[in-house]
Amino acid sequence: MAIASEILKARPGYKLHIVKTEKYKTNTLVFKMKAPLCADTVTLRSLLPYVLQSTTERHPTSTELRSYLDELYGASLYVDVSKKGEYHIISFTMEIANEKFLSDPTPLLAKGFELLTDVIFHPKTEGDAFDSNTVQKEKRSLKQRIQSIYDDKMRYSAKRLVEEMCKDEPYALEQTGNQEDLEKITPGSLYEYYIKALAEDEIDLYIIGDVDEAEAESLADKYISLHERQPEKIKPVQKKVENENEVIEKQDVKQGKLNIGYRTNVVYGEEDYYALQLFNGIFGGFSHSKLFINVREKASLAYYAASRIESHKGLLMVMSGIENKNYGQAIDIIREQMEEMKKGKFTEEELSQTKAVVKNQILETVDVARGLVEVLYHNVVSGTSIPLDEWLERTEKTTKEQVVNVAQKIECDTIYFLTGTEVQE
Repeated sequence: MAIASEILKARPGYKLHIVKTEKYKTNTLVFKMKAPLCADTVTLRSLLPYVLQSTTERHPTSTELRSYLDELYGASLYVDVSKKGEYHIISFTMEIANEKFLSDPTPLLAKGFELLTDVIFHPKTEGDAFDSNTVQKEKRSLKQRIQSIYDDKMRYSAKRLVEEMCKDEPYALEQTGNQEDLEKITPGSLYEYYIKALAEDEIDLYIIGDVDEAEAESLADKYISLHERQPEKIKPVQKKVENENEVIEKQDVKQGKLNIGYRTNVVYGEEDYYALQLFNGIFGGFSHSKLFINVREKASLAYYAASRIESHKGLLMVMSGIENKNYGQAIDIIREQMEEMKKGKFTEEELSQTKAVVKNQILETVDVARGLVEVLYHNVVSGTSIPLDEWLERTEKTTKEQVVNVAQKIECDTIYFLTGTEVQE
C-alpha cells in the first residue's frame, strides 16, 4: 500500500494536491509560492508572509485573528520562507481539527479554507498599500531575525560558507533577505510586489487529511481565483571546481567554526540522488557516520561534526565546531574520511545501517502532515514526480558500487573557518 497517494489537479493559475489519509486527526492546508531567488526581491519575499499573517480585512488586528483561530478549536496558522536550489519559497500553513472527530457540526475545513484565503488574498490595506503599522512591526521583527544570524555563530558560519562558495550565484542570497533592502521597503512597495507575486509565482495548494476529494475541490474552486501564468523555470547553477578556496575570518569567538563546502554535481530527481543520500549518511549525516566517529569521538577534535546535502543545488556541507588551534588537524581528518568514501572503505553493514536510518528519517518526516508536504514538494521544485514508495525502494536497492561512484563526483570547493582573534602559535 502506498505511503501517501497524491491526487494532482490542474486549476487556473495553480496546482491542487489532495492527499487523502486517515493518519492525522487534523486537516492541513499548505499554500506554497515559488519564484527564482533574486537579489531584488529576496527581502520583499521574506517580509511579505509575516505581514499577511498578522492581520486581514475581516480580522484587522493580530489579537482578533488569533482569537478567531482559538474559536476554530485551536487551529494554527504559520508562515515560512525557505530556499531550495535557486528558488525562494513562501509557505502558508493552516492546521485545523477534522470535524469528523468532533460532536460539533461546524464545517471546519470550509472555515479553515476561508481564513487561509482571507490571509493570502484579503489583507488589511490602506488604498494601494499594506497597513503601515503592520508593516513597521513586521519590519522590526525581520530585522531582529536577520541580526540573530550574526549572533548564532553556527548559522553565521554556514551562511558565510555559502556566500563564499556561491559568489555570483543566486544561491548565495540568504533566504531572510538583508537589512539594507529592508530599510527601503514601504507599505506601498511591498503591496506592489505582493500583487506581482500572486500573478507570477508558481503556486501549489496541498490539502492533507481524511477529506472528501469532491469537497476539497469545490472549496478550492470557491475560495481561490487565480489567473493562468507561465512560472519561470530555472536550472540550478552547477559550477566545476577549478581551485579550492580557503577563507579565514576572525572574530572574538572561543570556539572555531570549520565549514567545508563540496559540489556533488547531483540533484534531486537524478539517478545518483539515492546513492548521494546514502553517501552523506555514511560520511557525516548520522551518529554512526565517519565524521562523527573519527573527528568527534576518536580524535576528540570537534564539539560537533556533521554533513548535510542541499538536494536541489547539488552541494554537500560539512559543519564542525573545533578549538581554534586544531584547524589543520581537523581538515586533515575530514579529508581522510572523504578519501575513505571515494575508495569504498566502508562496510556493507554500514550501508545497511544507513539505509535503515534514511528510511526511518523519511517515515518520521511524513508522520506529520507538514513534513509530508515538504517531501512531496521536492517533485515540484525539481519538475519530477517520484512517489514516496519509489524513493524508499530505490534507496533500498542502491549498491555499495553506486555509492562509491557518486563519491567520485564530489569535489571540495571552499573551506571556511571562523576563528578567534588571538594569535595562533
